[in-house]
Amino acid sequence: MRSVFHLKIRAILIFSVLTLSAAAQKQGSVNNPYTLNPSPTTVAWGHYWSEMPPALRIQSGDYVKVHTLITSNPERLEAAGVPPAQVEKELRDVQAVKDRGPGGHVLTGPIYIEEAEPGDVLEVIFHTIELAIPYGYNAIGQNGFLSDEILERKTRIIQLDREKMIGHFIDGIDIPLRPFFGSMGVAPPKEAGRWNSAPPWINAGNLDNKEIVAGSSLFIPVHIKGALFEIGDGHAAQGNGEVDITAIETSLKGKLQFIVHKGKTLKWPRAETATHIISMGCDRDLNAATHIAVREMIRYLMEEKNLSQADAYMLCSVAVDVNITQLVDGNVGVHAMLPKNIFVKNIYIQAK
Repeated sequence: MRSVFHLKIRAILIFSVLTLSAAAQKQGSVNNPYTLNPSPTTVAWGHYWSEMPPALRIQSGDYVKVHTLITSNPERLEAAGVPPAQVEKELRDVQAVKDRGPGGHVLTGPIYIEEAEPGDVLEVIFHTIELAIPYGYNAIGQNGFLSDEILERKTRIIQLDREKMIGHFIDGIDIPLRPFFGSMGVAPPKEAGRWNSAPPWINAGNLDNKEIVAGSSLFIPVHIKGALFEIGDGHAAQGNGEVDITAIETSLKGKLQFIVHKGKTLKWPRAETATHIISMGCDRDLNAATHIAVREMIRYLMEEKNLSQADAYMLCSVAVDVNITQLVDGNVGVHAMLPKNIFVKNIYIQAK
């Protein structure tokens, strides 16, 4: 009897191991994510668009390893001092893309999420973000915040130390690296047409929000079936404002997870980091963008923490930092940061 019993237990254990192994190997799982690399057929050059053919189709909950390319071209990088051997083959390959514009970003995607429908919220979880190349650049662009005062156009190649996670700006100045994707968003509403990749909007896109690092989530309102998520504009580090129009621009690789939330609504993108809830606003006018970001934070506090409008407004004034995200992308960006550690109980009981 003991031997039969032991055989049954062994069979059960083997079956369990095989079942778990099969689950772990499922395409799109955490241990076997989809891979999406940039190529002439898997990038969108300069736009978010409801009519863009998907580069990949996935299900809600799936993981994807994605590679994005530096916002430049081989000729400019080599002219600035990058050895030709260090220019990524993928960057050379995508120069064959003819359907470009109206913006300048090379975005990997789009990714079609089967369950996503208009009115849903797409959560993108950034499990890892890694430097893909050992350098980046900063360049003074013609549309920088002070481009009418500082007329010199200059590009600096910045070497990235991936072990120490610092960027060598010049002798005596090292920049701590916190890599993040500058542009990540979904297709806008159909009536918006082919949306320029430069100005961020309700579909997220070129947010340039340096807080959305590995371990963070970005929540985006879905406007069309499948969402059509795109990502790019990798940054190794950036200051709030991004005043000369570039950060430390570089190529990045990341592991992302996509989750569709039904029954939730958002008007504007929102983020959550290990320490903060972040609301965001974008507009051509800085004052209008600030109004959006603060209103969205008040809305969050009312809906998620059960505060009255007045209490939420007061809490924003005493605990929320309102920051300029960037000043240079057509639509400027503002983000409001709510520290999560102020909530000492899981459920807020409204004060009377």
